[in-house]
Amino acid sequence: MTHSSTAKAAQTVAALWLALASSAAIAQTGAMPHPVTVQPLSPPIVIAHRGASGLRPEHTIASYTLAIEQGADFIEPDLVLTKDDVFVARHENDIIGTTDVAKHPEFAARKTTKLIDGESHTGWFTEDFTLAELKTLRAVERLPKLRPDNTKYDGQFEVPTLAEVIALAKQHSVGGRVVGIYPETKHPSYFASIGHPMEARLVAQLKAAGWDKPSDPVFIQSFEVDNLKRIHAMTGLRLIQLMDANGGPADHAAPSYAAMVTPEGLKAVAKYAYGIGPGLAMIENGDAPPTTLVADAHTAGLRLHPWTFRAENIFLPPSLQNGTDPAAHGRIEDAMRRYLALGIDGFFTDFPGIGVKVRNALKEK
Repeated sequence: MTHSSTAKAAQTVAALWLALASSAAIAQTGAMPHPVTVQPLSPPIVIAHRGASGLRPEHTIASYTLAIEQGADFIEPDLVLTKDDVFVARHENDIIGTTDVAKHPEFAARKTTKLIDGESHTGWFTEDFTLAELKTLRAVERLPKLRPDNTKYDGQFEVPTLAEVIALAKQHSVGGRVVGIYPETKHPSYFASIGHPMEARLVAQLKAAGWDKPSDPVFIQSFEVDNLKRIHAMTGLRLIQLMDANGGPADHAAPSYAAMVTPEGLKAVAKYAYGIGPGLAMIENGDAPPTTLVADAHTAGLRLHPWTFRAENIFLPPSLQNGTDPAAHGRIEDAMRRYLALGIDGFFTDFPGIGVKVRNALKEK
């Protein structure tokens, strides 16, 4: 799939975004944080990372609904499969940290240890539960020490299905507004190895919802490579290759993520993906000068949707922290402006309300 024509069509809009991002950075910080050398290929989108997960337990209908109310363009469900092959939204198939499963004596015997993507995990796993059984559980806050206010919602919300997330997005796509979904396939090689392949099932469910074309409000993302290549052969939906600063894809389809972000590596990614989702540190590590990844990816025709902007000090570089409490909120707005000034095409955030405010402030100037 090539995107050069789309990129050319967006140049006028992209140039405007570049100017706005640059002027906003100067206005907010008093000086440019770093030189702006590249342009975004598309007006930036705000992706609600697991919903408004900074304010509600992640991957719940409440979290997604709040994100939509705050103006997010896309809501992100991480997808895992149940024993009866239903997609549900959980960050991991191990649900020990995101549900109250440990408090259910009827499921005590299902606690086990599994090797997933080369790492040992002990807990309870979605593939060992039917959907009906999972629906008896309730979500809990995954980061209670950093987000104690979210714990007041523990025990209130179910584990949602992909079908429920799709219905929610469509319900709010009214009056000219379109709310998209941005699903991630979690551990697809592992699920395939235990007899639960994801690709055809996911494509079929999205197609049944009316989504099969590049213009549809869907991005499919994965940290694996062959998973995305198989999906690419099945649908016209836009695909995002996720990457991290360290390691490599679990399916070993590339030697490392570092190899994938070389100019040649990015050209290879552009053959099946619309863009990349790099960790923030791959673009700018703390307060260090930025890398060339934005420019290199754009040269290959790839959009960049980096992850993840979080408000807590522990997730921000020293220059943007407020005080020494790891859970206190720092200057997340300035962090977002800094990356927008570097030319990114969208971003993931646990605080979509803040992200929309920052993005829209640039748009209105």
